[in-house]
Amino acid sequence: MERHLAWDGCHNVRDLGGLSTASGLRTRWGSVVRSDTPDRLTEAGWAAALAHGVRTIVDLRTPGEHHAGTGHRPPEITVVPVPLDEPGDPGRGPHGGTPLYLRPFMERFPGRCARALRAIAHARPGGVLVHCVAGRDRTGLITLLLLALAGVAREHIVADYELSAARLRPLYALLGEPDDDLRVRARLDATGTTTREVVGGLLDGLDVEAYLTAAGLTASDLAALRARLTMVDEGRGQDASVVVAVEDRGGAAR
Repeated sequence: MERHLAWDGCHNVRDLGGLSTASGLRTRWGSVVRSDTPDRLTEAGWAAALAHGVRTIVDLRTPGEHHAGTGHRPPEITVVPVPLDEPGDPGRGPHGGTPLYLRPFMERFPGRCARALRAIAHARPGGVLVHCVAGRDRTGLITLLLLALAGVAREHIVADYELSAARLRPLYALLGEPDDDLRVRARLDATGTTTREVVGGLLDGLDVEAYLTAAGLTASDLAALRARLTMVDEGRGQDASVVVAVEDRGGAAR
C-alpha cells in the first residue's frame, strides 16, 4: 500500500495506515487519510476518494474559509463541519501557521480538539475525510492526537507531520505564491528550534488519553477511535473504517 495518494486536484493527501504501534498493532489502511482542501478535487479526484473508502468528511475550516467546489462531490459522501477555530477568535498569534502554535492551542482549546475526534469516532461506517485548507497545521494537530492515541511511535508521528512541507510546494507554485515553508523555517530559526524538536517535545510530555478524557471524551469514544485506527493482523485486509483527510490553512494556501 502507498501512503501518498494521488487524488487529482489535491496535493497533500496521505493514508495513515501501516504504522506500527507500541502494542504490536498497525494503523489500518484506508482508515485515516489527511489532505488539503477537497474543494479543488476534479471529478476523477472525487472518484478516487470514493474508491478509497471516503464516506464522511469532517471539515475543520472556519466559516468564511470555504470556496466554491467543483461540483463533483459524490452524494454518498456526507460533510460534517467541525471548525477548530471560531469566528471572533483573536487568531493564532505570531506562531500561527507553524508547529509552535500546537501546544498553546491544545492548552487553550482542548474541547475543540475533542469535538473533532468525537466526530471521527462516531462517523458512519466507511471513510472519514477530515480537512481544513492546506492539510498541515490543524490537520497535523488532529492527526498527531489520533496517532498518539493509537500508540504510534513518536518518530513516525513527527515524520508524518514533516511530510506536508514538501507535499505543499507544488500547490504554492500553482497558486503563484512563495513556498510557505520558508516562512515557517524562518520563524522556527528565530526561536532557535525545528519542527522535529517542537513536535517531538510536545509528544514527549503528552499523556494523550488523559488529555482527551479531561477534554470530554468518554472511554467509549476512545475505544471507538482505537478500533477504527488499528488492526490486529495487517494481512487480513479488514474493511476500512475511517478515512481522515485533514486539511489545514497552512499559511497562504487557499
